[in-house]
Amino acid sequence: KKCAKSNVLWSLLGSAAVAAGYFVWARPKHRQWGATDEEATCHLPGDDLLPDAGSSATHAITILAPPSEVWPWIAQLGQDKGGFYSYTLLENAVGMHVHNAHEVHPEWQELKRGDTILFHPNLPAAPVRLLKRERYLVIGPDLETPNGTTWAFVLQNVGDGRTRFIVRLRTQEHPGLGRIGDLLIVEPAHFLMERKMMLTIKKLAENRFRASSLAA
Repeated sequence: KKCAKSNVLWSLLGSAAVAAGYFVWARPKHRQWGATDEEATCHLPGDDLLPDAGSSATHAITILAPPSEVWPWIAQLGQDKGGFYSYTLLENAVGMHVHNAHEVHPEWQELKRGDTILFHPNLPAAPVRLLKRERYLVIGPDLETPNGTTWAFVLQNVGDGRTRFIVRLRTQEHPGLGRIGDLLIVEPAHFLMERKMMLTIKKLAENRFRASSLAA
């Protein structure tokens, strides 16, 4: 019995250590993956749409292509269009039925404010709240409810044919057990999927820009 109690105690201590390590070290890093302190705290398009957001994550990556080559991939985001450039098997495991595009489709490039972007065939499409071509896209579902969210895709021209691609997710915090689920499941899952999306967009944009430069 003493051994059993000791094992339980060590298990609890181990779990506490893992949890502490996640919240003290891992969580702050994935909430600001690739972003500088300035990028993580600066004002971005869409922030004013949800001024009292309880949670915010900012991710960033440098793309070796100008904003004009990055924007087309963002413009065709959507379950029924170019997909989300992430882990297709995981996306489709939850019934998204996504087919991620590997080329730019002209018929999907006329995105404008007021249009909607579909994430899941069984969920309402999310409205485009703000948009400036080759500069930013802000999606804002459920802003009038306690589940309000803004998802901003921002392109900053940093010169020399390079783009700083910044993505910020701002959400309202859920109370009680919902908050625990957000912290332990939703946040890490979103980071993994968004990181893959950003890396894929980087690869697609750079490859297309390189090909067009060689053909010129």
